[in-house]
Amino acid sequence: MGELFGAAQSREPYWEAGGAAQQTFRPYTVSEINRHINALMKSDPFLAGVWVKGEISNYRPHYSGHMYFTLKDSGAAIKCVMFRSAASRLRFGVENGMSVIIGGAVSVFERDGQYQLYCEDIVSDGLGGLYVAYEQMKNRLEAEGLFDASRKKPIPAMPKAVCLVTSPTGSVVRDMLNVALRRFPGACIKLFPVQVQGAAAAPQIARAIGAINGQGLADLIIVARGGGSLEDLWPFNEEATARAVSESAIPVISAVGHETDFTICDFVADLRAPTPSAAAELAFPDIGVICERLDQYGRRLKSALLKKAERSRGRLGRCLASAAFAKPLNRVELCRMRAHAAEEKLAAAIRRSLEKNKAATAVLAGKLNALSPLAVLSRGYAVVTEPKSGDVLKDAARVRIGDQVRIQLRDGRLLCEALEADSRGAAPQ
Repeated sequence: MGELFGAAQSREPYWEAGGAAQQTFRPYTVSEINRHINALMKSDPFLAGVWVKGEISNYRPHYSGHMYFTLKDSGAAIKCVMFRSAASRLRFGVENGMSVIIGGAVSVFERDGQYQLYCEDIVSDGLGGLYVAYEQMKNRLEAEGLFDASRKKPIPAMPKAVCLVTSPTGSVVRDMLNVALRRFPGACIKLFPVQVQGAAAAPQIARAIGAINGQGLADLIIVARGGGSLEDLWPFNEEATARAVSESAIPVISAVGHETDFTICDFVADLRAPTPSAAAELAFPDIGVICERLDQYGRRLKSALLKKAERSRGRLGRCLASAAFAKPLNRVELCRMRAHAAEEKLAAAIRRSLEKNKAATAVLAGKLNALSPLAVLSRGYAVVTEPKSGDVLKDAARVRIGDQVRIQLRDGRLLCEALEADSRGAAPQ
């Protein structure tokens, strides 16, 4: 307390009426107390640089880029803050429940009088930070469907041109060229040089794939790099590389690292090769195998043609020996006989139909004749009609003496003048 208040602090006495002399001290402000505590903590080398192990909870990312959370274990908790400058260097995303080891300094936030851990670095407890970032990126892109088999494009069997996106130096290019030219001497290979390690590698790889697609430089792309640590292969785990490979309209073969190395580029690519040399073998066919296969196809085609010619020759012999070729007129005579028989059958059917129709017509004619007015006229009857209107006169009352009437007889008509009219037995007029 002597150091806090100062050993030489003045203590002025004062008198209170009716009381004894008393001593008093100048009070300190809260800010001064917190500032003093903060200075003490900053001067402690243990608290100035410490690594703390615990579990993250109450994680709250701020829009400014700062991160606020609590680090806890089974018995206690401490407030933590990580500013944007340090958070931007993290390879993986912080999540609640994550077991981590945090490096930083313990200090006091003077405004609130609360001590907290100011974080400078975070590593996963038991797993490296890069591995955690790798798993997080892999899970996120897989959830988006970038690894789906339905997105994979077929690799051309005999590509006209292949672009190699890799470093121009090193054994990778030489090995791939040796394999490609040995397998397919006429291969068209275009090298697109990029960095394959470091912070600038991923943007260069993404731009190279975009340029090849934009200019149509090839019908197959190989993204290659030799082996290395997870840090060395990290450009092929970054989102920029993965997005460029996924969006490529040209098929992409990923050949990164050794057979046991897996990168996110491998999962997104249309085909993964265990090594760069294996990628060259997958991309370029073996000219020897092609020639042997062509010879085999030629022999099979020749054998098939000979067999077909033999079968055709046998069919021709059978056709020449058949009755159709030996006596071609027999078939004509047979067709003529069938046509004659059909003709007679048709004529008989027509005659029967005519006789049947003639009998039916006679019956109908008799019925019609019995009902015909001409038959009545033939028996001596006549039909009287008015000359102008043609109406049949059924009543004598409609006719007056001197009116003209027309009389239809069996074989002619008469125009007569009425001299007498008798209606229903009345006296003639």
